[in-house]
Amino acid sequence: MDQQHVEGDLDLEQTLFTEDQILSRLREMAAEIERDYDGKDLLLVGVLKGAVMVMADLARSLDRHVEMDWMAISSYGSGTKSSGVVRILKDLDTDLAGRHVLVVEDIIDTGLTLSWLIANLRSRGPASVEIATLLRKPEALQMDVDVRYVGFDIPNAFVVGYGLDYAERYRNLRCIGTLSPHVYS
Repeated sequence: MDQQHVEGDLDLEQTLFTEDQILSRLREMAAEIERDYDGKDLLLVGVLKGAVMVMADLARSLDRHVEMDWMAISSYGSGTKSSGVVRILKDLDTDLAGRHVLVVEDIIDTGLTLSWLIANLRSRGPASVEIATLLRKPEALQMDVDVRYVGFDIPNAFVVGYGLDYAERYRNLRCIGTLSPHVYS
């Protein structure tokens, strides 16, 4: 879904990043990742569902072979706030022992769920575990999470598009925009 399909949509307040800006930043991140993992096998671990777009475009921006696997975890109830309780809904199919793992996220909000996930993955004996995220909300962080690759820092607003959703809507929007508070209040 292109931005033109939601122009005039009262649910979106503003566009933060266009598709071109996102793809350009992912190519820059891919170049950093290639330098840092030169000569090492790399396993990308995407966090479903939000990271699908980021993972696909980041992987396609890499000029090397990578393996990919997926996890689904949940800490959100029916609302927009984290419940603090993390559940694994879909675990990895890949053994992490001795592997270089790069967790690919769409957004880091409070950091609580991601902190739990990183501890869980490190307990599986990988050679390394790092994080790449397209978006990070520094004002919302409640847990210190060491993120190696950050696409963009954003304000503490509810954002949708490029994999990010509200009630399963807007995931396929090619840009990232802020959602009007009247939608989720």
